[in-house]
Amino acid sequence: MLEILALLFPFFGLILIGYVAARVTGQQAEALGWMNTFIIYAALPALFFKLVSKTPLKDLTRIDFIVSDIAATYLVFLLLYGIGRWMRGNGVADSTIQAFAGAYGNIGYMGPGLALLALGERAAVPVALIVCFENAMHFIVAPAMMAVAGGEKRSLPHLAADVSRKVMLHPFILSCMAGFVAVALHVPVPAPVQQLIDVLAAAAAPCALFAMGVTLALRPLKRVPAEICYIVPVKLVLHPLVVYLVLAGIGRFEPVWVESAVLLAALPTAANVFVIGQQYGTWQERASATILISTVLSVASVALVLYALRSGAFPLQLFP
Repeated sequence: MLEILALLFPFFGLILIGYVAARVTGQQAEALGWMNTFIIYAALPALFFKLVSKTPLKDLTRIDFIVSDIAATYLVFLLLYGIGRWMRGNGVADSTIQAFAGAYGNIGYMGPGLALLALGERAAVPVALIVCFENAMHFIVAPAMMAVAGGEKRSLPHLAADVSRKVMLHPFILSCMAGFVAVALHVPVPAPVQQLIDVLAAAAAPCALFAMGVTLALRPLKRVPAEICYIVPVKLVLHPLVVYLVLAGIGRFEPVWVESAVLLAALPTAANVFVIGQQYGTWQERASATILISTVLSVASVALVLYALRSGAFPLQLFP
């Protein structure tokens, strides 16, 4: 366990440094804008392109893995949506954001850096596939559910066109598609371009983690919502468990692919959940609280998940 904690220390340490820096300097939220722009439009896309472009084509077409992972994640989404909608009597919009709070992990900012650090380069492909396809699915589901709730005033064709555009033109997805094309067509990357990609990719994890710490500091905890008592355990414990049971139950995935999916599922609530709530004017303060509390508690929960994976406590094929 000490080895796991030592491995995670620089990872969560960067988040803490960002948090402290934001509190000490008193910068406004707007000051983070260009940092996020660099991360989303340059550093992380470079990392995803690098990972995908160095991967055999057969590994990039694992539709069975993609479908299984998304199915497991949306089982958790449906559970929390049902609790919010029918047990607590919330509206469609509130229930949707609550469901995202328990099923949408911080896979973009935290996932690649942590998985590569903990599991090595072999985790590159499953991580890239999960980040791209889960994000794409969330980008589709969020506006669709808000349209059902009445928060979307656009016509169905207009809404569908806008969602398609946002999904297909998202930097993460574009970079993975470019990497896929480079592999499929055997397109060589010129040495100077590859050096630039390497520099940007190396900056992705430190910048993303620092920015995450700043974001947490700029959204202080005002009150603890009652929903936290079940959303956070679902996100940090049930979500990785469901992903494990689905992938290990199917049993035809390489161990590192299962480990990568479980590790990413164990990550805390994504900052994008607050963004979605803010966009539609619902559940904003409670989403912010969920992100902060789940991130703090994930220091322990992620360490336990990594320890369980490394110790072999859970077989990576349930039915060998």
